[in-house]
Amino acid sequence: MTIRSSQVSRRALLAGLAGGAAVMALPFSALAAAAVNPVFRHGVASGDPDASSVVLWTRVTAAAAAAVQWEVAASPDFVKILKSGTTHTGPERDHTVKALATGLPAGGTFYYRFRMGKAVSPIGRTRTLPEGRVDNLGIALASCSNYAFGFFNAYDAIAQDPGVDFVLHTGDYIYEYGGKDGWGESIAAKIGRAHAPAHEIVTLSDYRTRHAQYKTDAGALAMHAHHTLLACWDDHESCNNPWTGGAQNHQPATEGDWATRRDASIRAYYEWMPVREPEWLDVAGRSRAQFWRAYRFGDLALLHTLETRHTARAEQIDYMQYAAKIVDDASARHFRDEVLGAPDRPLISPELEADLEAALARSVKDGQPWRVIGNPSVIGRLIVPDLAKLGILPDPFAKLAAAKTPEELGKLAMDPHVSLAWRGRWALPDYTDAWGGYPWARERFYALSRRAGAGDLVFLSGDSHSFWTNDLADAQGNPAGIEFGTAGISSPGDFMDSGFGAEMSVTLDKAYAEHMPEVVWTDNMHQGYVRVEFGRETGTASFVAVSTVLSQDYTTRIIRQDAFRRDGSAVRLA
Repeated sequence: MTIRSSQVSRRALLAGLAGGAAVMALPFSALAAAAVNPVFRHGVASGDPDASSVVLWTRVTAAAAAAVQWEVAASPDFVKILKSGTTHTGPERDHTVKALATGLPAGGTFYYRFRMGKAVSPIGRTRTLPEGRVDNLGIALASCSNYAFGFFNAYDAIAQDPGVDFVLHTGDYIYEYGGKDGWGESIAAKIGRAHAPAHEIVTLSDYRTRHAQYKTDAGALAMHAHHTLLACWDDHESCNNPWTGGAQNHQPATEGDWATRRDASIRAYYEWMPVREPEWLDVAGRSRAQFWRAYRFGDLALLHTLETRHTARAEQIDYMQYAAKIVDDASARHFRDEVLGAPDRPLISPELEADLEAALARSVKDGQPWRVIGNPSVIGRLIVPDLAKLGILPDPFAKLAAAKTPEELGKLAMDPHVSLAWRGRWALPDYTDAWGGYPWARERFYALSRRAGAGDLVFLSGDSHSFWTNDLADAQGNPAGIEFGTAGISSPGDFMDSGFGAEMSVTLDKAYAEHMPEVVWTDNMHQGYVRVEFGRETGTASFVAVSTVLSQDYTTRIIRQDAFRRDGSAVRLA
Protein backbone atom coordinates (compact mmCIF):
# COMPACT_ATOMS: atom_id res chain seq x y z
CA MET A 1 0.00 0.00 0.00
CA THR A 2 1.28 3.44 -0.90
CA ILE A 3 -0.07 6.57 0.76
CA ARG A 4 0.71 9.86 -0.86
CA SER A 5 -0.50 13.44 -0.55
CA SER A 6 -0.37 16.07 -3.25
CA GLN A 7 -1.89 19.51 -3.40
CA VAL A 8 -2.60 21.33 -6.65
CA SER A 9 -4.40 24.64 -6.83
CA ARG A 10 -7.25 25.16 -9.26
CA ARG A 11 -5.33 28.03 -10.83
CA ALA A 12 -2.32 25.77 -11.43
CA LEU A 13 -4.49 23.07 -12.94
CA LEU A 14 -6.00 25.56 -15.34
CA ALA A 15 -2.64 26.99 -16.24
CA GLY A 16 -1.18 23.56 -16.95
CA LEU A 17 -4.06 22.41 -19.06
CA ALA A 18 -3.27 24.29 -22.23
CA GLY A 19 0.23 22.85 -22.20
CA GLY A 20 -1.25 19.92 -24.05
CA ALA A 21 -0.92 16.70 -22.14
CA ALA A 22 -1.99 13.99 -24.55
CA VAL A 23 -5.29 13.45 -22.76
CA MET A 24 -6.19 17.14 -22.83
CA ALA A 25 -6.26 17.99 -26.48
CA LEU A 26 -8.27 21.17 -25.99
CA PRO A 27 -7.53 24.15 -23.77
CA PHE A 28 -9.98 24.47 -20.91
CA SER A 29 -11.55 27.64 -22.28
CA ALA A 30 -12.64 25.89 -25.46
CA LEU A 31 -14.25 22.93 -23.75
CA ALA A 32 -15.85 24.45 -20.69
CA ALA A 33 -17.08 27.89 -21.72
CA ALA A 34 -20.56 26.41 -21.72
CA ALA A 35 -22.30 29.40 -20.17
CA VAL A 36 -21.11 31.91 -22.78
CA ASN A 37 -23.91 31.35 -25.29
CA PRO A 38 -27.33 31.75 -23.63
CA VAL A 39 -28.95 29.41 -26.16
CA PHE A 40 -26.75 26.58 -24.86
CA ARG A 41 -26.41 27.72 -21.25
CA HIS A 42 -26.80 24.14 -19.93
CA GLY A 43 -23.71 23.04 -21.80
CA VAL A 44 -23.05 19.79 -23.64
CA ALA A 45 -22.58 16.22 -22.50
CA SER A 46 -21.89 12.76 -23.87
CA GLY A 47 -22.32 9.31 -22.46
CA ASP A 48 -23.47 5.70 -22.61
CA PRO A 49 -20.93 4.69 -25.29
CA ASP A 50 -20.18 1.44 -27.01
CA ALA A 51 -17.36 0.68 -29.45
CA SER A 52 -19.00 2.48 -32.38
CA SER A 53 -21.47 4.98 -30.95
CA VAL A 54 -22.10 7.47 -28.17
CA VAL A 55 -24.99 9.63 -26.97
CA LEU A 56 -24.58 13.39 -27.45
CA TRP A 57 -26.68 15.78 -25.35
CA THR A 58 -27.51 19.45 -25.00
CA ARG A 59 -30.43 21.69 -24.21
CA VAL A 60 -31.50 24.80 -26.10
CA THR A 61 -33.21 27.85 -24.67
CA ALA A 62 -36.00 28.41 -27.18
CA ALA A 63 -39.61 29.54 -27.19
CA ALA A 64 -40.95 26.88 -29.55
CA ALA A 65 -40.04 23.71 -31.40
CA ALA A 66 -36.55 23.81 -32.87
CA ALA A 67 -34.27 21.92 -35.24
CA VAL A 68 -30.78 21.43 -33.80
CA GLN A 69 -27.83 20.26 -35.85
CA TRP A 70 -25.01 18.22 -34.36
CA GLU A 71 -21.50 17.49 -35.64
CA VAL A 72 -18.76 15.05 -34.62
CA ALA A 73 -15.22 15.74 -35.75
CA ALA A 74 -11.80 14.16 -35.46
CA SER A 75 -10.21 17.35 -34.12
CA PRO A 76 -11.37 20.41 -32.19
CA ASP A 77 -11.02 22.65 -35.23
CA PHE A 78 -13.79 20.63 -36.99
CA VAL A 79 -11.85 20.58 -40.26
CA LYS A 80 -12.90 16.97 -40.80
CA ILE A 81 -16.54 16.27 -39.92
CA LEU A 82 -17.04 12.54 -39.31
CA LYS A 83 -20.75 12.46 -38.54
CA SER A 84 -23.59 14.97 -38.47
CA GLY A 85 -27.34 15.09 -38.20
CA THR A 86 -30.39 17.07 -37.15
CA THR A 87 -32.55 16.47 -34.09
CA HIS A 88 -35.89 18.12 -33.41
CA THR A 89 -36.90 19.22 -29.95
CA GLY A 90 -39.57 21.25 -28.24
CA PRO A 91 -41.50 21.75 -25.01
CA GLU A 92 -42.66 18.11 -25.03
CA ARG A 93 -39.10 17.14 -24.01
CA ASP A 94 -38.17 20.40 -22.28
CA HIS A 95 -36.09 21.49 -25.31
CA THR A 96 -33.44 18.88 -24.50
CA VAL A 97 -31.57 17.33 -27.41
CA LYS A 98 -30.17 13.80 -27.62
CA ALA A 99 -28.54 12.20 -30.63
CA LEU A 100 -26.93 8.79 -31.04
CA ALA A 101 -23.79 9.30 -33.09
CA THR A 102 -23.12 5.94 -34.78
CA GLY A 103 -20.49 4.47 -37.09
CA LEU A 104 -17.53 5.85 -35.15
CA PRO A 105 -14.18 4.05 -34.84
CA ALA A 106 -13.61 2.06 -31.65
CA GLY A 107 -11.42 3.60 -28.98
CA GLY A 108 -11.48 7.01 -30.61
CA THR A 109 -11.47 10.50 -29.14
CA PHE A 110 -13.83 12.90 -30.87
CA TYR A 111 -15.13 16.44 -30.60
CA TYR A 112 -18.74 17.48 -30.96
CA ARG A 113 -20.92 20.56 -31.02
CA PHE A 114 -24.47 21.66 -31.73
CA ARG A 115 -25.97 24.47 -33.81
CA MET A 116 -29.35 26.17 -33.71
CA GLY A 117 -29.60 28.88 -36.30
CA LYS A 118 -26.54 31.06 -35.83
CA ALA A 119 -25.98 29.92 -32.26
CA VAL A 120 -23.16 27.40 -31.70
CA SER A 121 -22.70 25.35 -28.56
CA PRO A 122 -19.49 24.87 -26.61
CA ILE A 123 -17.30 22.06 -27.89
CA GLY A 124 -17.35 18.76 -26.07
CA ARG A 125 -14.94 15.87 -26.14
CA THR A 126 -16.10 12.26 -26.16
CA ARG A 127 -14.83 8.71 -26.51
CA THR A 128 -16.03 5.39 -27.82
CA LEU A 129 -15.15 2.17 -26.02
CA PRO A 130 -11.93 0.49 -27.15
CA GLU A 131 -11.62 -2.93 -28.74
CA GLY A 132 -8.62 -5.29 -28.81
CA ARG A 133 -5.70 -4.88 -26.46
CA VAL A 134 -6.02 -2.19 -23.79
CA ASP A 135 -3.23 -1.68 -21.27
CA ASN A 136 -4.65 1.08 -19.07
CA LEU A 137 -8.01 2.50 -18.04
CA GLY A 138 -8.79 5.43 -15.72
CA ILE A 139 -12.26 5.85 -14.23
CA ALA A 140 -13.40 8.72 -12.02
CA LEU A 141 -15.97 7.48 -9.50
CA ALA A 142 -18.48 10.18 -8.52
CA SER A 143 -21.69 10.28 -6.48
CA CYS A 144 -23.97 12.50 -4.40
CA SER A 145 -23.93 15.99 -5.87
CA ASN A 146 -26.26 18.21 -3.81
CA TYR A 147 -26.55 21.74 -5.21
CA ALA A 148 -27.63 23.26 -1.91
CA PHE A 149 -24.60 22.00 0.03
CA GLY A 150 -22.01 23.58 -2.22
CA PHE A 151 -20.22 23.98 -5.51
CA PHE A 152 -19.39 20.91 -7.56
CA ASN A 153 -15.65 21.52 -7.34
CA ALA A 154 -14.90 17.81 -7.53
CA TYR A 155 -16.55 17.75 -10.98
CA ASP A 156 -14.25 20.60 -11.98
CA ALA A 157 -11.25 18.63 -10.71
CA ILE A 158 -12.39 15.55 -12.65
CA ALA A 159 -12.59 17.66 -15.81
CA GLN A 160 -8.93 18.53 -15.40
CA ASP A 161 -7.62 15.16 -14.22
CA PRO A 162 -5.35 13.70 -16.92
CA GLY A 163 -5.70 10.21 -15.45
CA VAL A 164 -9.43 10.02 -16.19
CA ASP A 165 -10.73 8.34 -19.36
CA PHE A 166 -14.40 7.98 -18.35
CA VAL A 167 -16.60 9.18 -15.49
CA LEU A 168 -18.75 6.68 -13.59
CA HIS A 169 -21.55 8.41 -11.68
CA THR A 170 -23.26 5.94 -9.35
CA GLY A 171 -26.25 8.11 -8.52
CA ASP A 172 -27.76 10.94 -6.50
CA TYR A 173 -26.94 13.18 -9.44
CA ILE A 174 -29.71 15.50 -8.21
CA TYR A 175 -31.56 15.78 -4.88
CA GLU A 176 -35.29 16.26 -4.43
CA TYR A 177 -35.29 18.46 -1.33
CA GLY A 178 -36.18 22.15 -1.39
CA GLY A 179 -37.68 25.06 0.50
CA LYS A 180 -36.42 26.85 3.57
CA ASP A 181 -36.60 23.68 5.68
CA GLY A 182 -35.08 21.41 3.02
CA TRP A 183 -31.89 19.50 3.72
CA GLY A 184 -28.91 21.78 3.11
CA GLU A 185 -30.93 24.93 2.55
CA SER A 186 -29.39 26.77 5.52
CA ILE A 187 -25.99 26.42 3.85
CA ALA A 188 -27.49 27.24 0.45
CA ALA A 189 -28.79 30.55 1.79
CA LYS A 190 -25.27 31.57 2.81
CA ILE A 191 -23.59 30.73 -0.51
CA GLY A 192 -26.38 31.53 -2.96
CA ARG A 193 -27.24 27.93 -3.89
CA ALA A 194 -30.93 27.62 -2.96
CA HIS A 195 -32.69 24.84 -4.78
CA ALA A 196 -35.08 25.62 -7.62
CA PRO A 197 -37.97 25.19 -7.48
CA ALA A 198 -38.10 26.31 -3.86
CA HIS A 199 -39.90 23.21 -2.64
CA GLU A 200 -39.53 19.45 -2.76
CA ILE A 201 -39.82 18.29 -6.36
CA VAL A 202 -42.78 16.06 -7.21
CA THR A 203 -44.07 16.82 -10.71
CA LEU A 204 -42.47 16.48 -14.13
CA SER A 205 -42.05 20.25 -14.29
CA ASP A 206 -40.35 20.19 -10.88
CA TYR A 207 -37.86 17.50 -11.89
CA ARG A 208 -37.07 19.29 -15.14
CA THR A 209 -36.40 22.54 -13.31
CA ARG A 210 -34.11 20.83 -10.82
CA HIS A 211 -32.09 19.05 -13.53
CA ALA A 212 -31.75 22.35 -15.36
CA GLN A 213 -30.38 24.05 -12.26
CA TYR A 214 -27.77 21.34 -11.68
CA LYS A 215 -26.61 21.62 -15.30
CA THR A 216 -25.66 25.28 -14.73
CA ASP A 217 -22.99 24.55 -12.11
CA ALA A 218 -19.57 25.46 -13.52
CA GLY A 219 -18.00 22.19 -12.41
CA ALA A 220 -20.78 20.14 -13.96
CA LEU A 221 -20.44 22.07 -17.23
CA ALA A 222 -16.70 21.39 -17.30
CA MET A 223 -16.88 17.71 -16.42
CA HIS A 224 -19.55 16.92 -18.99
CA ALA A 225 -17.69 18.83 -21.70
CA HIS A 226 -14.44 16.97 -20.99
CA HIS A 227 -15.50 13.40 -20.28
CA THR A 228 -17.90 10.70 -21.40
CA LEU A 229 -20.39 9.70 -18.71
CA LEU A 230 -21.23 6.18 -17.56
CA ALA A 231 -24.20 6.51 -15.23
CA CYS A 232 -26.61 4.68 -13.00
CA TRP A 233 -29.10 6.21 -10.62
CA ASP A 234 -29.71 5.79 -6.91
CA ASP A 235 -32.57 7.19 -4.83
CA HIS A 236 -32.53 10.98 -4.92
CA GLU A 237 -33.08 11.17 -8.67
CA SER A 238 -36.66 10.36 -7.60
CA CYS A 239 -36.73 10.79 -3.80
CA ASN A 240 -35.15 9.41 -0.65
CA ASN A 241 -35.15 5.63 -0.24
CA PRO A 242 -37.62 4.40 -2.87
CA TRP A 243 -38.64 0.80 -3.36
CA THR A 244 -40.99 -0.67 -5.96
CA GLY A 245 -44.11 0.28 -4.02
CA GLY A 246 -43.25 3.68 -2.56
CA ALA A 247 -40.52 5.69 -0.88
CA GLN A 248 -39.57 6.98 2.55
CA ASN A 249 -39.82 10.58 1.32
CA HIS A 250 -43.10 10.19 -0.55
CA GLN A 251 -46.38 10.90 1.22
CA PRO A 252 -49.32 9.85 -0.98
CA ALA A 253 -51.81 11.93 1.00
CA THR A 254 -50.10 15.19 0.02
CA GLU A 255 -47.85 14.24 -2.91
CA GLY A 256 -50.14 11.99 -4.93
CA ASP A 257 -49.59 8.63 -6.54
CA TRP A 258 -46.08 7.19 -6.16
CA ALA A 259 -45.98 5.65 -9.65
CA THR A 260 -46.83 9.02 -11.20
CA ARG A 261 -44.02 10.75 -9.32
CA ARG A 262 -41.54 7.97 -10.06
CA ASP A 263 -42.37 8.00 -13.77
CA ALA A 264 -42.00 11.79 -13.89
CA SER A 265 -38.55 11.55 -12.31
CA ILE A 266 -37.46 8.86 -14.77
CA ARG A 267 -38.77 10.81 -17.75
CA ALA A 268 -36.91 13.95 -16.68
CA TYR A 269 -33.74 11.92 -16.09
CA TYR A 270 -33.84 10.53 -19.62
CA GLU A 271 -34.48 13.99 -21.03
CA TRP A 272 -31.63 15.65 -19.16
CA MET A 273 -28.95 12.94 -19.13
CA PRO A 274 -26.76 11.55 -21.96
CA VAL A 275 -28.17 8.02 -21.74
CA ARG A 276 -29.57 5.73 -24.41
CA GLU A 277 -33.27 5.49 -24.97
CA PRO A 278 -34.59 1.91 -24.78
CA GLU A 279 -34.97 1.76 -28.57
CA TRP A 280 -31.22 2.44 -28.91
CA LEU A 281 -30.30 -0.70 -26.96
CA ASP A 282 -29.31 -4.04 -28.46
CA VAL A 283 -31.93 -5.78 -26.30
CA ALA A 284 -35.48 -5.06 -27.47
CA GLY A 285 -38.43 -4.47 -25.19
CA ARG A 286 -36.67 -2.85 -22.26
CA SER A 287 -38.28 -0.02 -20.30
CA ARG A 288 -36.62 3.16 -19.09
CA ALA A 289 -36.76 1.83 -15.54
CA GLN A 290 -34.56 -1.12 -16.59
CA PHE A 291 -31.51 1.12 -16.54
CA TRP A 292 -28.38 -1.00 -16.37
CA ARG A 293 -25.47 -1.35 -18.77
CA ALA A 294 -22.47 -3.54 -19.63
CA TYR A 295 -19.41 -1.63 -20.89
CA ARG A 296 -16.47 -3.58 -22.34
CA PHE A 297 -13.04 -1.96 -22.48
CA GLY A 298 -11.31 -4.19 -25.00
CA ASP A 299 -9.52 -7.14 -23.44
CA LEU A 300 -8.91 -5.28 -20.16
CA ALA A 301 -12.17 -4.83 -18.27
CA LEU A 302 -15.92 -5.18 -18.03
CA LEU A 303 -17.90 -2.53 -16.16
CA HIS A 304 -21.49 -3.50 -15.34
CA THR A 305 -23.84 -1.02 -13.69
CA LEU A 306 -26.81 -1.92 -11.50
CA GLU A 307 -30.40 -0.73 -11.08
CA THR A 308 -31.47 -1.18 -7.46
CA ARG A 309 -34.48 1.10 -7.02
CA HIS A 310 -37.40 0.73 -9.41
CA THR A 311 -37.42 -2.79 -10.85
CA ALA A 312 -37.18 -5.20 -7.90
CA ARG A 313 -36.31 -3.65 -4.54
CA ALA A 314 -38.26 -4.88 -1.52
CA GLU A 315 -39.31 -2.34 1.09
CA GLN A 316 -36.61 -1.28 3.52
CA ILE A 317 -36.74 -2.54 7.11
CA ASP A 318 -37.47 0.27 9.58
CA TYR A 319 -35.64 -0.27 12.86
CA MET A 320 -38.31 1.70 14.73
CA GLN A 321 -40.93 -0.92 13.92
CA TYR A 322 -38.88 -3.61 15.67
CA ALA A 323 -36.93 -1.74 18.35
CA ALA A 324 -39.30 -2.63 21.18
CA LYS A 325 -38.89 -6.35 20.40
CA ILE A 326 -35.07 -6.28 20.44
CA VAL A 327 -34.29 -6.64 24.13
CA ASP A 328 -31.45 -9.17 24.35
CA ASP A 329 -28.90 -11.00 22.22
CA ALA A 330 -31.37 -13.73 21.25
CA SER A 331 -34.02 -11.30 20.00
CA ALA A 332 -31.35 -9.29 18.18
CA ARG A 333 -30.11 -12.46 16.49
CA HIS A 334 -33.68 -13.34 15.50
CA PHE A 335 -34.12 -9.88 13.98
CA ARG A 336 -30.86 -10.14 12.03
CA ASP A 337 -31.58 -13.64 10.74
CA GLU A 338 -35.34 -13.72 10.26
CA VAL A 339 -36.27 -10.09 9.51
CA LEU A 340 -33.28 -8.45 7.84
CA GLY A 341 -32.12 -11.80 6.47
CA ALA A 342 -35.51 -13.01 5.29
CA PRO A 343 -35.40 -14.70 1.87
CA ASP A 344 -36.97 -13.15 -1.21
CA ARG A 345 -36.08 -9.58 -0.32
CA PRO A 346 -34.40 -8.58 -3.60
CA LEU A 347 -32.51 -5.49 -4.73
CA ILE A 348 -32.02 -6.34 -8.41
CA SER A 349 -34.41 -7.84 -10.92
CA PRO A 350 -34.25 -11.31 -12.54
CA GLU A 351 -33.60 -9.66 -15.93
CA LEU A 352 -30.62 -7.78 -14.50
CA GLU A 353 -29.35 -10.95 -12.83
CA ALA A 354 -29.48 -12.80 -16.13
CA ASP A 355 -27.70 -10.01 -18.03
CA LEU A 356 -25.07 -9.67 -15.32
CA GLU A 357 -24.30 -13.38 -15.10
CA ALA A 358 -23.97 -13.65 -18.88
CA ALA A 359 -21.69 -10.60 -19.04
CA LEU A 360 -19.48 -11.86 -16.21
CA ALA A 361 -19.20 -15.32 -17.75
CA ARG A 362 -18.24 -13.83 -21.10
CA SER A 363 -15.63 -11.62 -19.43
CA VAL A 364 -14.08 -14.64 -17.71
CA LYS A 365 -14.12 -16.66 -20.92
CA ASP A 366 -12.48 -13.81 -22.86
CA GLY A 367 -9.72 -13.50 -20.27
CA GLN A 368 -10.38 -9.91 -19.20
CA PRO A 369 -8.46 -9.37 -15.95
CA TRP A 370 -10.98 -6.97 -14.37
CA ARG A 371 -14.72 -7.22 -13.70
CA VAL A 372 -16.03 -3.98 -12.22
CA ILE A 373 -19.48 -3.29 -10.74
CA GLY A 374 -20.94 0.22 -10.88
CA ASN A 375 -22.78 -0.02 -7.59
CA PRO A 376 -25.25 2.61 -6.32
CA SER A 377 -24.70 1.82 -2.61
CA VAL A 378 -22.00 0.22 -0.46
CA ILE A 379 -22.07 -3.60 -0.45
CA GLY A 380 -19.49 -4.12 2.30
CA ARG A 381 -20.65 -5.67 5.56
CA LEU A 382 -20.94 -2.57 7.78
CA ILE A 383 -22.03 -3.96 11.15
CA VAL A 384 -21.82 -1.16 13.71
CA PRO A 385 -19.41 -2.05 16.54
CA ASP A 386 -20.47 -1.72 20.17
CA LEU A 387 -19.45 1.92 20.49
CA ALA A 388 -20.69 2.21 24.08
CA LYS A 389 -18.64 -0.79 25.16
CA LEU A 390 -15.63 0.73 23.39
CA GLY A 391 -16.15 3.91 25.42
CA ILE A 392 -16.76 6.06 22.35
CA LEU A 393 -20.46 6.84 22.85
CA PRO A 394 -22.64 6.87 25.99
CA ASP A 395 -24.69 3.78 26.76
CA PRO A 396 -28.09 4.46 25.13
CA PHE A 397 -30.23 2.28 27.38
CA ALA A 398 -30.60 4.61 30.33
CA LYS A 399 -32.18 7.23 28.13
CA LEU A 400 -34.29 4.68 26.30
CA ALA A 401 -35.55 3.19 29.55
CA ALA A 402 -36.54 6.63 30.79
CA ALA A 403 -38.75 7.32 27.78
CA LYS A 404 -42.37 7.24 28.96
CA THR A 405 -44.26 7.78 25.70
CA PRO A 406 -43.90 6.73 22.06
CA GLU A 407 -43.23 10.39 21.27
CA GLU A 408 -40.29 10.49 23.67
CA LEU A 409 -38.95 7.24 22.24
CA GLY A 410 -39.29 8.62 18.73
CA LYS A 411 -37.27 11.70 19.66
CA LEU A 412 -34.53 9.51 21.12
CA ALA A 413 -34.48 7.45 17.94
CA MET A 414 -33.68 10.67 16.07
CA ASP A 415 -30.73 11.37 18.39
CA PRO A 416 -27.71 10.17 16.38
CA HIS A 417 -25.71 9.30 19.52
CA VAL A 418 -28.50 7.09 20.86
CA SER A 419 -29.38 5.57 17.49
CA LEU A 420 -25.81 4.67 16.55
CA ALA A 421 -24.98 3.24 19.98
CA TRP A 422 -28.20 1.19 19.93
CA ARG A 423 -27.30 -0.32 16.54
CA GLY A 424 -23.82 -1.10 17.85
CA ARG A 425 -25.14 -2.83 20.96
CA TRP A 426 -27.15 -5.27 18.84
CA ALA A 427 -24.58 -5.66 16.01
CA LEU A 428 -26.88 -4.21 13.35
CA PRO A 429 -26.02 -2.72 9.94
CA ASP A 430 -25.45 1.02 9.89
CA TYR A 431 -28.21 1.54 7.30
CA THR A 432 -30.97 -0.75 6.10
CA ASP A 433 -31.32 1.03 2.74
CA ALA A 434 -27.91 -0.16 1.50
CA TRP A 435 -26.90 -3.78 0.78
CA GLY A 436 -26.49 -4.35 4.52
CA GLY A 437 -30.27 -4.18 4.86
CA TYR A 438 -30.65 -6.91 2.24
CA PRO A 439 -28.25 -9.73 3.26
CA TRP A 440 -30.19 -12.36 1.29
CA ALA A 441 -29.81 -10.25 -1.87
CA ARG A 442 -26.11 -9.72 -1.20
CA GLU A 443 -25.44 -13.44 -0.82
CA ARG A 444 -27.46 -14.10 -3.96
CA PHE A 445 -25.30 -11.57 -5.82
CA TYR A 446 -22.08 -13.21 -4.62
CA ALA A 447 -23.39 -16.66 -5.58
CA LEU A 448 -24.28 -15.37 -9.04
CA SER A 449 -20.76 -14.05 -9.54
CA ARG A 450 -19.27 -17.39 -8.52
CA ARG A 451 -21.50 -19.31 -10.92
CA ALA A 452 -20.06 -17.09 -13.64
CA GLY A 453 -16.52 -17.85 -12.46
CA ALA A 454 -16.13 -14.26 -11.30
CA GLY A 455 -15.63 -14.23 -7.56
CA ASP A 456 -13.07 -11.46 -8.11
CA LEU A 457 -15.17 -8.34 -8.50
CA VAL A 458 -14.14 -4.72 -8.01
CA PHE A 459 -17.11 -2.72 -6.71
CA LEU A 460 -17.15 1.04 -7.29
CA SER A 461 -19.82 2.36 -4.96
CA GLY A 462 -21.60 5.58 -4.09
CA ASP A 463 -24.43 6.81 -1.83
CA SER A 464 -22.69 6.88 1.57
CA HIS A 465 -20.97 10.32 1.44
CA SER A 466 -17.79 8.63 2.69
CA PHE A 467 -14.64 7.23 1.18
CA TRP A 468 -14.19 3.46 1.64
CA THR A 469 -11.70 0.71 0.97
CA ASN A 470 -13.35 -2.63 1.77
CA ASP A 471 -12.11 -6.22 1.53
CA LEU A 472 -15.28 -8.23 0.82
CA ALA A 473 -16.36 -11.70 1.87
CA ASP A 474 -19.56 -13.71 1.70
CA ALA A 475 -21.43 -15.04 4.76
CA GLN A 476 -19.14 -18.10 4.89
CA GLY A 477 -16.00 -15.95 4.84
CA ASN A 478 -15.04 -16.69 1.24
CA PRO A 479 -13.37 -13.73 -0.55
CA ALA A 480 -15.86 -11.86 -2.73
CA GLY A 481 -13.75 -9.06 -4.18
CA ILE A 482 -12.86 -5.53 -3.11
CA GLU A 483 -14.76 -2.27 -2.92
CA PHE A 484 -13.87 1.39 -3.30
CA GLY A 485 -16.51 3.88 -2.24
CA THR A 486 -16.59 7.58 -2.91
CA ALA A 487 -17.45 10.55 -0.76
CA GLY A 488 -20.03 13.01 -2.02
CA ILE A 489 -19.28 15.56 -4.67
CA SER A 490 -20.81 18.07 -2.25
CA SER A 491 -22.99 16.07 0.16
CA PRO A 492 -21.54 16.04 3.70
CA GLY A 493 -20.32 12.99 5.57
CA ASP A 494 -23.01 11.43 7.73
CA PHE A 495 -21.19 11.77 11.06
CA MET A 496 -20.42 15.43 10.44
CA ASP A 497 -23.93 16.12 9.14
CA SER A 498 -25.44 14.37 12.18
CA GLY A 499 -23.71 16.77 14.55
CA PHE A 500 -21.00 14.54 16.01
CA GLY A 501 -18.38 17.21 15.40
CA ALA A 502 -14.99 16.85 13.75
CA GLU A 503 -13.12 15.09 16.57
CA MET A 504 -15.82 12.50 17.23
CA SER A 505 -16.40 11.95 13.49
CA VAL A 506 -12.73 11.06 13.02
CA THR A 507 -12.96 8.75 16.04
CA LEU A 508 -15.99 7.00 14.55
CA ASP A 509 -14.23 6.57 11.20
CA LYS A 510 -11.32 4.96 13.05
CA ALA A 511 -13.66 2.69 15.03
CA TYR A 512 -15.35 1.52 11.85
CA ALA A 513 -12.00 0.64 10.26
CA GLU A 514 -10.70 -1.11 13.39
CA HIS A 515 -13.84 -3.04 14.33
CA MET A 516 -15.62 -3.79 11.05
CA PRO A 517 -13.76 -6.78 9.58
CA GLU A 518 -14.35 -5.85 5.94
CA VAL A 519 -13.47 -2.15 6.31
CA VAL A 520 -9.81 -1.40 5.64
CA TRP A 521 -10.22 2.38 5.73
CA THR A 522 -13.01 4.95 5.67
CA ASP A 523 -13.26 8.74 5.82
CA ASN A 524 -16.40 10.88 6.15
CA MET A 525 -14.55 14.18 6.55
CA HIS A 526 -14.12 15.16 2.91
CA GLN A 527 -15.89 15.67 -0.38
CA GLY A 528 -14.34 14.55 -3.65
CA TYR A 529 -14.03 11.56 -5.97
CA VAL A 530 -12.01 8.38 -6.48
CA ARG A 531 -9.76 7.89 -9.50
CA VAL A 532 -9.41 4.16 -10.15
CA GLU A 533 -6.70 3.17 -12.62
CA PHE A 534 -6.51 -0.34 -14.03
CA GLY A 535 -3.43 -1.88 -15.61
CA ARG A 536 -2.99 -5.42 -16.89
CA GLU A 537 -2.19 -6.96 -13.49
CA THR A 538 -2.37 -4.14 -10.95
CA GLY A 539 -4.38 -1.05 -10.21
CA THR A 540 -4.52 1.99 -7.95
CA ALA A 541 -7.41 3.80 -6.26
CA SER A 542 -6.63 7.44 -5.48
CA PHE A 543 -8.97 9.23 -3.09
CA VAL A 544 -9.10 12.86 -4.22
CA ALA A 545 -10.49 15.41 -1.74
CA VAL A 546 -11.41 19.02 -2.42
CA SER A 547 -10.53 21.60 0.21
CA THR A 548 -13.97 23.24 0.19
CA VAL A 549 -17.35 23.19 -1.49
CA LEU A 550 -18.41 26.56 -0.06
CA SER A 551 -16.64 28.58 -2.76
CA GLN A 552 -15.18 27.93 -6.18
CA ASP A 553 -11.68 28.76 -4.97
CA TYR A 554 -10.45 25.32 -3.95
CA THR A 555 -7.50 22.95 -3.93
CA THR A 556 -7.32 19.19 -4.36
CA ARG A 557 -5.37 16.67 -2.34
CA ILE A 558 -4.92 12.92 -2.66
CA ILE A 559 -5.58 11.82 0.93
CA ARG A 560 -4.92 8.13 0.31
CA GLN A 561 -3.94 5.65 -2.37
CA ASP A 562 -4.66 1.93 -2.29
CA ALA A 563 -3.00 -0.50 -4.68
CA PHE A 564 -4.68 -3.72 -5.77
CA ARG A 565 -3.65 -6.65 -7.91
CA ARG A 566 -4.69 -9.83 -9.64
CA ASP A 567 -3.79 -12.96 -7.70
CA GLY A 568 -4.73 -16.00 -9.75
CA SER A 569 -8.52 -16.17 -9.77
CA ALA A 570 -8.81 -13.52 -7.05
CA VAL A 571 -8.32 -9.78 -6.71
CA ARG A 572 -6.60 -8.47 -3.62
CA LEU A 573 -5.55 -5.24 -1.99
CA ALA A 574 -1.78 -4.92 -2.26
